Amino acid sequence: MEIELKLLLAPQDAPRLRAHPLLAQSAQNAPTAPQVLQLHDIYVDTPDLQLCRHQAGLRVRQVDGRWVQTLKAGGTVSGGLHSRHEWEGDVAGPRPDLAALDAAIGRKQPIRALLRQDAIRDALQPVFSTRMERTVWQLRTPQGDQIECVLDQGVIESGADGAARSVPVSEIELELKQGQAAGLFDVALALLQDVPLQLGHMSKAERGYRLAAAQPLQAVKAQPLALDAEMSVEQVFLAIAGNCLEQVSGNQDGVAAGEDVESVHQMRVGLRRLRSALGMFKSLLALPDALKSELDWLGGALGEARDWDVLAGDTLARLDGEAQADAAALAEAAHAQARVKHVQAAQAVTSVRYTACMLGLQRWLQARAWRDSCSVRQVRRLDAPICPFARATLRKDQRRLVKRGKRLLHATPQQRHRVRIAAKKTRYATEFFASLLAARAVQPYVGRLSALQDELGWLNDVQVADRLLQQLPDVQTGQADQSAQDGLREHAAFVRGYLAARSQAQGSDGRMHKAWRRFKAARFPA
Repeated sequence: MEIELKLLLAPQDAPRLRAHPLLAQSAQNAPTAPQVLQLHDIYVDTPDLQLCRHQAGLRVRQVDGRWVQTLKAGGTVSGGLHSRHEWEGDVAGPRPDLAALDAAIGRKQPIRALLRQDAIRDALQPVFSTRMERTVWQLRTPQGDQIECVLDQGVIESGADGAARSVPVSEIELELKQGQAAGLFDVALALLQDVPLQLGHMSKAERGYRLAAAQPLQAVKAQPLALDAEMSVEQVFLAIAGNCLEQVSGNQDGVAAGEDVESVHQMRVGLRRLRSALGMFKSLLALPDALKSELDWLGGALGEARDWDVLAGDTLARLDGEAQADAAALAEAAHAQARVKHVQAAQAVTSVRYTACMLGLQRWLQARAWRDSCSVRQVRRLDAPICPFARATLRKDQRRLVKRGKRLLHATPQQRHRVRIAAKKTRYATEFFASLLAARAVQPYVGRLSALQDELGWLNDVQVADRLLQQLPDVQTGQADQSAQDGLREHAAFVRGYLAARSQAQGSDGRMHKAWRRFKAARFPA
């Protein structure tokens, strides 16, 4: 299993990296100078990209007069940390040796069966190539971890002459050769002190495929968790936190692009799921205050963009009748403000602050740093099997939600908000532990929780819309004349009143009460 951390840097910052004390010291202490290689990689796949569809990449590399084939498949990307299966070996020339790969791959690996299909083997052809200058440093941390630091600068190319496309590459790869993965983050944080870096979510293969197939960025939703009843509480926490970070980092590029509404939404969901998981395990481990503050900052940057997206694209769009004309007049200004907030969210996720936050969080997870302050009793609970903890957590969430929802029909907006938060936490916990529970009970339970959240979510959207509509004429200052601003105020005042009346009617029209009764009647899955 290959474990590496990928970081991006501007080409003009490469001299600063080379001069960094950590690398300079390594060069002085090493028996040989940093190695400089010229690499030419040829990636092969079928015309319909079957290997890519199965999350695999097969390349043949020319380096120092020899050819080496490498197959990478499966694995995860979490907060910039890439973990993948890798098989490598010498070949005679620029074509892969599938027989040698077949002998090297374990029998239980799905990619082995795929490469045994004649239709796949016969259709393999070059899809894109890379040309890199690679500088390699061998590092050793004070803890004894052995880490290979690689600086790659070059280009990815795809297509024939006349239709060729290319993208530049300037990135660092920190690969763990021996020791603990936490050492990767120690090195990365040290480099970040002097060199502006961003987390790299996509491998060169993924970037090459995106170039070759002109694939658009797509928002990444949460993936189902596969937990085992034999896992400890701590192992399950790490699995859940890693799953949440996959969703966060998977949407980083979409948010950085500055316009994708769904990427912002899914990155925010991933962050909320992570914070919910941290709350779920807070009696056993506590996130350091500095990291908690940084997650709050990131959540705020994403939340502002999401709130304006919902106002412009959903809340106002759902209005009808006499409010429709006013809503249409406000929607353009709301969309403009949403674009401003998307730019700010993009700046946040491409900042050194975001990189430091994600690196620090991953370092905390990889080092299991919470154990330093755990009591003996907490350590025993962390090492205990997961099922009793999962059942106790779900029962506690259920009791809290039922208690808060007793007077839901006549609740104030603040009370409804507390019910919505409790429903969301209960749903996240149930989804986290779903693989440990009976599927036929989990699905209807989560379905009814979702229906309840939808009813409460609309009422919460109305509260958010009221706040944003009060701000809207003022945030347009400098973008519209006084008469236009006065017009926005009139439209906003009418729509705020309309939404308030509609939410009051919806709160008492039976739909929310029905959703609540259906949830209470659902079979508890634990």
